[in-house]
Formats: sequence, structure tokens, C-alpha cells
Amino acid sequence: MPSVVKINVLTVPAEQREVLEQRFASRAGAVEGSDGFEWFELLRPLEGTDQYLVYTRWRSEEDFQAWMNGSMKAAHQGTAGGEGGAERPKPAASGSTLWSFEVVQQASPKN
Repeated sequence: MPSVVKINVLTVPAEQREVLEQRFASRAGAVEGSDGFEWFELLRPLEGTDQYLVYTRWRSEEDFQAWMNGSMKAAHQGTAGGEGGAERPKPAASGSTLWSFEVVQQASPKN
């Protein structure tokens, strides 16, 4: 069964880029232990766009959905009105689109 790739396209205003990158750096390890997780990359735009790409690869669509409905959902919900009444920080991205792909070919460097 081929792997699935999910690319979350995040529109990030220039003044929020550092915030976004710091948030991803602070969550390091949050997805790596998930069943079926294979790869993660945060791709910063170099020119011509304000869109970051969050690339993840999964063993199956079911593994991705299990992560989305489990630990990812919990991490993004926060505690509304919980201890200390701390508000969740404003999202760094002003928009988000999820692209889905199936891996049909791949290659790695020759040794």
C-alpha cells in the first residue's frame, strides 16, 4: 500500500513568519511518535509567495486521520476558560488549505 502525503498550505503574513517557525520548533516531537507517521518538513517560501508548506507523509490515510482526530486535535483545542483563563495565541497563518497525495514513485540518492 503506498504512503500518503499531506501538504498543509499556510498563508503567513511576513510579520508572522518568525512566530510560525518558533511555534513549529517548540512542537518538535509532537507528531514523530504517532502510529504510521513517516516524515515531516516545514518549507519556508523563498520568493513569489507568502505560503509555507507543511509536508507530512503517512503510512495510510487511516493513520493520518487517527492523528488528526487524536493528538493533533487535542493540541490545537487548548483549554478554553481553563486554569488561569489563558487565551490561546492568535494563529500565525491567515489561511490554510490541505492537499492530499498518494506516493506513486520515489527515489533516494545512490550510495
